[in-house]
Amino acid sequence: MKLPSLSGLAAFADRQGRAVTFVGLLAFAGSATVAGLTGIPEPRTHDEFSYLLAADTFAHGRLTNPTHPLWVHFESIHILQQPTYASKFPPAQGMILALGQRLTGRPIVGVWLSVGLMCAAICWMLYAWVPPRWAFVGGLLAVAQLGIVDYWAQSYWGGAMAATGGALVFGALRRILSAPRASHAIVMGLGVAILANSRPYEGLIASLPAGITLLTWMLTRHGPRGSVSLKRIVLPLCAVLALAAAGMVWLNLRVTGNPLRLPYQVHEATYRVEPVFLWKSPRPEPTYRHKELHDFYAGFEIAMYRNQHPIGRYGYRAIKTDQFYQLWRFFLGPWLTIPLVMLPWTWRDPWVRFALLTIGCLAVGLLGETWVLKHYAAPITGLIFALAVQGLQAWKARAGPAGRFVVWMVVLASVTRAIVLAGSDPAGGPRSGWHLQRAAIVRQLQADGGRHLVLVRYGSRHSVQQEWVYNDADIDTATVVWARAMDPESDRQCVEYFRDRTIWLLDVDSGESAPVVAPYAAARDR
Repeated sequence: MKLPSLSGLAAFADRQGRAVTFVGLLAFAGSATVAGLTGIPEPRTHDEFSYLLAADTFAHGRLTNPTHPLWVHFESIHILQQPTYASKFPPAQGMILALGQRLTGRPIVGVWLSVGLMCAAICWMLYAWVPPRWAFVGGLLAVAQLGIVDYWAQSYWGGAMAATGGALVFGALRRILSAPRASHAIVMGLGVAILANSRPYEGLIASLPAGITLLTWMLTRHGPRGSVSLKRIVLPLCAVLALAAAGMVWLNLRVTGNPLRLPYQVHEATYRVEPVFLWKSPRPEPTYRHKELHDFYAGFEIAMYRNQHPIGRYGYRAIKTDQFYQLWRFFLGPWLTIPLVMLPWTWRDPWVRFALLTIGCLAVGLLGETWVLKHYAAPITGLIFALAVQGLQAWKARAGPAGRFVVWMVVLASVTRAIVLAGSDPAGGPRSGWHLQRAAIVRQLQADGGRHLVLVRYGSRHSVQQEWVYNDADIDTATVVWARAMDPESDRQCVEYFRDRTIWLLDVDSGESAPVVAPYAAARDR
């Protein structure tokens, strides 16, 4: 059977705007369709709840929220309560979720928008790296691999925004070096700003080779005249970065009271024992007001740090090997690894070497981090697909009919993988669990009408990964408020404060097969 030729894509792919738009819309529609068929995902990780707090805050036109008078009852993981009530994370993910919430009332729409933007940005980047038909193929591969299934597209955890920022930086770099334009410099600045507000550490490492390449080119005889560089590159780029820096300073000032102190830094100083980087020493253990916070920060998290010490020993090697294996499975897997077999033939391209250098720099940076999750490597997503597409080009050019077969096999296998995962495991994790029970309780209480306070009392078998106490940005106006049960006097004050609500007690992991809410007065003495 004769395989179809990729030249059939040329007519469509030759119009860049149309192709990029199609790829973005395909990712948006695909991720939305999967969620429509399998169910809108409910948050389950601490990070997701924190991002949703940021989204709710931004959607209501605020940068942060005032500390609640009973804030001790509402303390939770990855959340600031002092000096203001806010998420600890950089704002990019919260902003895109807030956009979805404002447009439709559902933050998940922001997730679909983010993967649409990511896939469109990767496709746009590839137009500066490879011929049009191959850029379009790369965009389609990005949709199949990352834009429909797995947690970037089917949870609130994020990753797509940082991938978008990286793709804008690397796509703008190639365009500036070919034909300097202010618009390209603005896009590069926008990409850097997104990285700074999504994955600042990894984004900085990934952007450094691009910045050094651009600066070196401008200062050599191969670059444009000084006046051209100033007007078309330096001034537009600096203007965007200055606006982004001003926004970050203003956010810091409102959240932490210090224009140069990030919410993340305040959170780490308040709660965290384990350092972000392995070469640093643990902090003194702070005073925790709740056992659950102690068990998470001074138990679960510090164990990951200690298991990797001293650096270079077996524990470190084993954990880092597993972390990088998970990165390979997520970004490439067996099918997108096949194009990389052609690296010896694509190595002569200086941009292939640039991509490998940048990826290598980020890999070294990740080796020093205590935690390495898949979205940590998001800034280099576009470069990974650039290498994959250039490998497919080499297969087709050098292997004749067999090469064409390899190209189609990789494309069809990627699409098949997405279809299979969409029907079985779209978010990359279990489809049932405590988070669905929590969501069901919220829906039941909302259906009952009125307003409710749920005091959560944890049992001895409670898992630190299953945290129920998370709230809306405006706690006092929320239909359902979750609070920690503490001592009798503190609980009495909490109940008195919310006396106009129906009060419930929820016992978690104390012997029941499933948590059940019961009227507070009847259940408190059990």
